Amino acid sequence: MLAAFSISPMGAGDSVGEAVAAIVRVVRDSGLPNETTAMYTTVEGEPQEVFDLLQRCLAEAERFGPRVSAVIKLDHRPDRTDMLHGKVERVEALLADDAAN
Repeated sequence: MLAAFSISPMGAGDSVGEAVAAIVRVVRDSGLPNETTAMYTTVEGEPQEVFDLLQRCLAEAERFGPRVSAVIKLDHRPDRTDMLHGKVERVEALLADDAAN
């Protein structure tokens, strides 16, 4: 399962950088494959691992504010592994083919 998510506290002021760093630290400490971009963090794992991690991330965000905002998108394909990289590699290969033609 892939999970792309953005979790941040609300009501904690203008900047949430410290909270986001703490949440990303939870993700990285999980041992699950992950990538963080400017807007989302994506992780890959078994469904229960991913849900448990999301719960820990929400709990971490609660430490920084009275309310938490979360946007979560899931892609569950039990027959696939390494979707975190494979999906991007397939798109890049198609783009390279387009450029060569």
